[in-house]
Amino acid sequence: MKSWNAPSLPRLPGHGGPLRVHDTASATVRTVHPEGGEARLYVCGITPYDATHLGHAATYVTFDLVNRVWQDAGLSVTYVQNVTDVDEPLLERAERDGVDWQDLAAREIQLFRDDMEALQVLPPQHYVGAVEGIPDDVSAVTQLLADGTAYRVPVPEGEGEGHDVYLDLSTQPTFGAVSGWTREQMLEVFADRGGDPDREGKRDPLDPLLWRAARAGEPSWPGDSLGDGRPGWHIECSTIALRYLGMSFDIQGGGTDLIFPHHEMSAVQATAVTGRRPFASSYLHQAMVALDGEKMSKSKGNLVLVSRLRGDGEDPMAIRLLLLAQHYRAEWEYVPALLEAARGRLALWRRAVDDGAADDAAVSELVAGVRAALADDLDAPRGLALVDVWAEGVVGASGGPGEAAGAGQVALAGGGRADHPVAQAVNALLGVAL
Repeated sequence: MKSWNAPSLPRLPGHGGPLRVHDTASATVRTVHPEGGEARLYVCGITPYDATHLGHAATYVTFDLVNRVWQDAGLSVTYVQNVTDVDEPLLERAERDGVDWQDLAAREIQLFRDDMEALQVLPPQHYVGAVEGIPDDVSAVTQLLADGTAYRVPVPEGEGEGHDVYLDLSTQPTFGAVSGWTREQMLEVFADRGGDPDREGKRDPLDPLLWRAARAGEPSWPGDSLGDGRPGWHIECSTIALRYLGMSFDIQGGGTDLIFPHHEMSAVQATAVTGRRPFASSYLHQAMVALDGEKMSKSKGNLVLVSRLRGDGEDPMAIRLLLLAQHYRAEWEYVPALLEAARGRLALWRRAVDDGAADDAAVSELVAGVRAALADDLDAPRGLALVDVWAEGVVGASGGPGEAAGAGQVALAGGGRADHPVAQAVNALLGVAL
């Protein structure tokens, strides 16, 4: 599947420090700077039945920071993101709206690409649809049945022929290692997050669906000995990550609503297939974004859409600054005042850069400070505050844009705003184009 176009990524003098982030599985802040110079990142992508809202955007901007910090520290990054381009929510929305599910998916995927480009998010090298990964899913599920770690359940009478396939969690001692949740906590949310705890014939209510046999009116694909059908939600990420990254890749990412069941199940399935652990070395999760007192979500419809803000003339860099101003591990609620503050910050930074001069020592100090803030558990708010201090100092000293360079400053010869060393640094490290 086609990704989106990459923004420019300026290269700064020197290198940033190693990244330290909070790992959900161990509940500790860990250094994630792989030896060998290559970092591997997997981020769970969208189910394309509606447009990108600020909660989605917060997640992808957070992992864009991970990518940028790693590259600034001298690592090469292999970034993989999936698209769940066939699943119940997509099919249900298409039926509700009277459109073909493939057309709906294609439209929303393109809108997501447009939003990511506008927000200057670095694209993944591998952007993979669930449908593309079905052959690997079939191989994995067939193997699990042969190993005795999966089992068949007849399709309910009247729904079709054949058998669904489930993973037998009783054979998997690593289950629970990612979330650390109790069984009671898991059961409390499982049904609301795509699970089927009441399905007759399952050995355990929490056993995840690996292969859904074909039903009338639903899309299906050849499954060889499994019969026609389509993969369950979690197995797509297990097999896509295994194909492009292998086991024990560096970071698995997504929103906190994916900790269980999605990340838990993806990991335990990959371990069942390979016999090895861990699936990911660290798990990084973006906190939820709320609107009107409730988590922003497609199902509830309480959304602030990135595309709508852009359509209303909002500068995408102001939207990105709004997101960067919230630490990724802190839940927050959108109110218009946050966007107004981001507009003001963007105007201040641009005014300072338009001054046309740069103090080498001040710029070096600023870059070092922003690098340190981002390496320290992606503390983007601290990094923004450092740029604010620099910008306020420049604007206060110059009395406004266009003043001559003062002592200790080097005027920029030719070039525009983007050539200013602070603009280069802010672009490279924070993804904000001035």
